[in-house]
Amino acid sequence: MISIARVVRSPAIARAVRGLSVSAVHRDQQPARDNAHDESTTHFGFKTVPSDMKESLVRGVFSSVASSYDVMNDAMSMGVHRLWKDHFIRKMAPQPGAKLLDVAGGTGDITQRFLEYQDRVNGDSTSSVHMLDINPEMLAEGERRFADSAWVRDGRIAFTVGNAEHLESIPDETFDAYSIAFGIRNCTRPEQVVREAYRVLKPGGRFMCLEFSRVENPVLAAIYDFHSFNVIPRLGEAIAGDRASYEYLVESIRKFPAQNEFAQIIRDAGFTTIGKGYENLTFGTVAIHTGYKF
Repeated sequence: MISIARVVRSPAIARAVRGLSVSAVHRDQQPARDNAHDESTTHFGFKTVPSDMKESLVRGVFSSVASSYDVMNDAMSMGVHRLWKDHFIRKMAPQPGAKLLDVAGGTGDITQRFLEYQDRVNGDSTSSVHMLDINPEMLAEGERRFADSAWVRDGRIAFTVGNAEHLESIPDETFDAYSIAFGIRNCTRPEQVVREAYRVLKPGGRFMCLEFSRVENPVLAAIYDFHSFNVIPRLGEAIAGDRASYEYLVESIRKFPAQNEFAQIIRDAGFTTIGKGYENLTFGTVAIHTGYKF
């Protein structure tokens, strides 16, 4: 029998899946929702794994890359991710006093932009952010980032390790806005994530998701695929010393639902969307999805 460590080459991931047979983890390059009818399995990149294992596998990936995550984002996108996130917050246009739940908040890019917007545009010192991430190492990077900030001293940022699919510690109708940037594709059940977002938002609240998406132009899509599958894993190996984790991250993008399909998931959770419900950025490399709780 082939060793599972040869199938999953990252040491962190290999440890998480050790003991599985090869039949439980195999290559699967079919469309994103092929296994939707079978809730006992899900995808981990192009591999099919037991659903109850994906959380630990994803945790292993982000534990491995946490310390180099911000540097890799700059390298992979040539800095463009900063422009996407700036636009995301401008599109959110939060009101003074708004309470944001920043899910998969990681190293704090969205939290920082939200609070800077409130300070600079609204002159507001009462808004706050609850940062939540399933990975303690990623959240620790965010805590370090803000450790000496006035926002922490004034109690405007809270940090919680938690699962986006199960927000039991958060009461119904708590937040004015919910953000999740480059995180929902790593969740086992994105539909459940969106349902929980609906529950914890106040009436009138807004769900916003920034996520990698589908490039429709075939020429640009070919260039994007070459960059994704050939350049990004090599950058991961050179900068983070972890090629396999970045192979997973690229594969996870291809397994995530297309723009129209994810917009329907948002509507199915109870949200109202305006128009098609999303805005493509950089030819569809990423999309901003927005839903309103009315």
